Amino acid sequence: MVELKSAAEVQAMRAAGRVVADALAAVREAAAIGVTLQGLDAVAAAVIRDAGAEPVFLNYHPNWAPSPFPGVICASVNDAVVHGIPGEYRLRDGDLVSIDCGARLAGWCGDAAVSFVVGTADPADIALVEAAEAALAHGIAAARPGNRLGDIGAAIGLFARGAGYGMLADHGGHGIGRQMHEDPHVPNEGRVGKGMLLRPGMVIAIEPMLIADGTDDYRHEADGWTLRTATGARAAHSEHTVAIGEDGPEVLTR
Repeated sequence: MVELKSAAEVQAMRAAGRVVADALAAVREAAAIGVTLQGLDAVAAAVIRDAGAEPVFLNYHPNWAPSPFPGVICASVNDAVVHGIPGEYRLRDGDLVSIDCGARLAGWCGDAAVSFVVGTADPADIALVEAAEAALAHGIAAARPGNRLGDIGAAIGLFARGAGYGMLADHGGHGIGRQMHEDPHVPNEGRVGKGMLLRPGMVIAIEPMLIADGTDDYRHEADGWTLRTATGARAAHSEHTVAIGEDGPEVLTR
């Protein structure tokens, strides 16, 4: 069931979204050669705590996972697409890093992700990150009342495929509200005019996950959480929480 949010509830979600945006900005600022992923996790934890919010990833335990997630952020490096555990790995020159973060404030959730390169950037990695951000922008632009979920997926997929990138199979965005994951599932590919009607008050997380070599397949790391590209190709992840407003999309995690 999809829960429509009131204007006041959307504003409350915007406050949660600001906490997530601040945490991601702080993590990006702290990311440098030699810094551990655990160190970045601590940075995000401090921002969320100081805002009076709580991390929603920490101890999250869906039925497919072997254990609760042990971090405040997902930190995925190079060929890791999503769900990377923030452990003792130290960042190296040229690493492509994707950080996903969620927080709950006053009962409402925000969720967003960014990708960036540490140190000297390979132009191909910069292009991949920019493509993930552009794919997200295309998806957000399609998140308008009267459109359908298929319009969002088509906007993302047509851009990403047209640019030669793959997209993580079996994964996409989701509804969000009092819980981090709510209905509906938001696919990263679709057909124009198909799927659930978008109505004012719907709030969704849109999150393209692009793979550099055009493939879609992945493998599970031994930790049971991290998803890596099947070919070892690099990946980038970009995400915002978006409300369907009366006049169009409203990004809540700027």
